[in-house]
Amino acid sequence: MITTEADALPGAAPTPLSASTRTRILLYLSVLVMLIGLGGPYYGLIDIPISFYLKNRLHLSATGVAGFRLITAIPLYVSFLFGFARDRFNPFGLGDRGFFMLFGVATAALYVFAAFLPLDRTALLAAVVMLTCGFLFVLSARDGLAAAIGQQHVMSGQVSAVWNIVATVPGVLAFVLGGYLSNEMEKMTPAEALRVLFLIGALVLLAVALYGAWRPRVVFDNVHSERRSGGVLTINWGRFARHWPVYPALLIWTMWNFAPGSVTPLQFYLQNTLHAKDSDWGLWNAIFAISFVPTFFVFGLLCQRYKLRTLLFWGTVVAVPQMVPLAFIHSVRGSFYGAAFMGLAGGVASAAYIDLIIRSAPPGMQGTMMMLQGALYWIASRFGDVLGTNLYQHAGGFVVDVIAITVVYALILPALLLVPKRLVATADGEIPEGGFA
Repeated sequence: MITTEADALPGAAPTPLSASTRTRILLYLSVLVMLIGLGGPYYGLIDIPISFYLKNRLHLSATGVAGFRLITAIPLYVSFLFGFARDRFNPFGLGDRGFFMLFGVATAALYVFAAFLPLDRTALLAAVVMLTCGFLFVLSARDGLAAAIGQQHVMSGQVSAVWNIVATVPGVLAFVLGGYLSNEMEKMTPAEALRVLFLIGALVLLAVALYGAWRPRVVFDNVHSERRSGGVLTINWGRFARHWPVYPALLIWTMWNFAPGSVTPLQFYLQNTLHAKDSDWGLWNAIFAISFVPTFFVFGLLCQRYKLRTLLFWGTVVAVPQMVPLAFIHSVRGSFYGAAFMGLAGGVASAAYIDLIIRSAPPGMQGTMMMLQGALYWIASRFGDVLGTNLYQHAGGFVVDVIAITVVYALILPALLLVPKRLVATADGEIPEGGFA
């Protein structure tokens, strides 16, 4: 059954699609996820060189780098507002494509502007904040579109699996290239290094805008608009707040991403204790990211056969000791093996949590829900990073961070009991009792 923006209402009953149609939609989303995954100012391709620029050129301490990341992530803490904008507005009458085109070009222009500014620490901070704001409009459209498709055609597990698998590709490229780009930037003047970095970001966002101009019918004739009329001040905040499923889903997601010690302390531990190079840190992150892929594939197969409730429980059980190997690592090579184990252990859980978030979104507010999970990701990870950095420097070193992460992950298991049973009682392709409303 094909539903269009003209003939469907918010909250319409989910309708399964044929396998061929699902495949073509997932291919479209795959390219979109890959492109956008390379362009974010807080992703590996841009973020890793900036972090080493702060450390090596501006001589910031671990606390200073973590503090810079904490401040530049301020737009991410309120990224749900960008999700509200996606759910309410319709640029050029083109829906999500309008966001890709308008803010793809606007963010590319910001990258070019930043590339030719003299950037000290303060100016660099301001530039990253502005770039993040522009980029979040693009991201909200991507995430809202993917979640709407997942809900409207009961394929949230497959969307989650493909999304996570494909997002790994630009993630791995970003971490590897980001590390080597950081090494190459050491040979340039500071102005040249940042100019190259930001011009790369501009090219990626222009590609996103061009992709948004394309309208494949198999995608956009199979997703109906759920935007409601009215301005920002009349948004139905109460409808979202009264939708109980959002709370346990977002709580679990926050706990999963509150991992003190997994970013700045690990970076400094590898470099200062194990004597890793900039490129080793990029390679470590690449191995960690790509090691999720096999278990993402496993989830994509299992989600069509088993209830989400089962995958949530066993995925969490396997993921609890994910970080433990880091406590026993004494070499750079050993850290690479630890990264591979961590990725394999966390794949099913991570995909299952995204599946749950998509299912839990109120119809018509998928952009809000997905960007709220993004906001909580950054709040949890950035503040967890600051906590982990303080534990690393003042409370016993990196082993204390590993213990803290493992305890938080273990607490996810009782939190699963808060999830409404009907929402996780079906596999992909099966309509939950009462739908997703």
